[in-house]
Amino acid sequence: MNNLKTKLINLSELVMFQHSIFSLPFIFIAMVVASHGWFGWKLLFLGAIAAISARNFAMGVNRYLDRDIDALNPRTKNRPSVDGRVSATTMIAFIVINALIFIAVAYAINDLAFKLSVPILAILGAYTLFKRFSSLAHLILGVSLGLAPIAGVVAVNGEITLWSIYLAIGVMFWVAGFDLLYSLQDIEFDKAHNLHSIPSKFGVKNTMNIAKVFHILTIVFWSLFIIEAKLGFFGQLAIILSAIALAYEHYLVNKDFTKIDRAFFTVNGYLGIMFFILIILEVI
Repeated sequence: MNNLKTKLINLSELVMFQHSIFSLPFIFIAMVVASHGWFGWKLLFLGAIAAISARNFAMGVNRYLDRDIDALNPRTKNRPSVDGRVSATTMIAFIVINALIFIAVAYAINDLAFKLSVPILAILGAYTLFKRFSSLAHLILGVSLGLAPIAGVVAVNGEITLWSIYLAIGVMFWVAGFDLLYSLQDIEFDKAHNLHSIPSKFGVKNTMNIAKVFHILTIVFWSLFIIEAKLGFFGQLAIILSAIALAYEHYLVNKDFTKIDRAFFTVNGYLGIMFFILIILEVI
């Protein structure tokens, strides 16, 4: 029993399970708006399983393919994928199982979800490969999480709406922006090992400016989402508070690079939850 518990803890650390908080609010935001309220226990369960299995798949692929790189980076050398706590065989099994769970859940939701399931998995797995040859990897990560609201509206309505596209693009720029700030920690490592990232290619100052542009675009597209979905006061309040949170995130990083983790995990985590709660209040 203790051995099983240890394995589960190691797998949770492998995929940083607690960071599911970044994607879960936005799939449910889309589901709440698409259904104009409560979308039912079945879709709540299936949506949660789909989001978690998709993220587990993406993180599993990332950790498996990045074993060689992570072993060289002082920041990542103690990950379970590197120090032997999770074997390569276990990671492959974990990846396959979560892919099958995601496809099965998509099949249970509706035909469009099932048809999109494999292409979505392909996009989710592309991030790790992109950073080996393109600085666009940050945007690919953003696209990966931006698929969450698309998946949410597909689950409820079996179609993709314009407002969900605006919401998804906003999520893409949000994630790409905070990933740029997070990547500042590895700028010297990326340069030394010929890894493609915007910080290693353009430097610290330019990276921070690009991150600011991305987060301005986040607010623009989330505002378009609010307008297109015809949301009112609480939706508008979500935009205002999101802008304040993102400004505070940049303030933290500008002031002290040692606060990148706080900016990345705490501020963005609260932003997603706050946005979700305000949209619920708006819809009900």
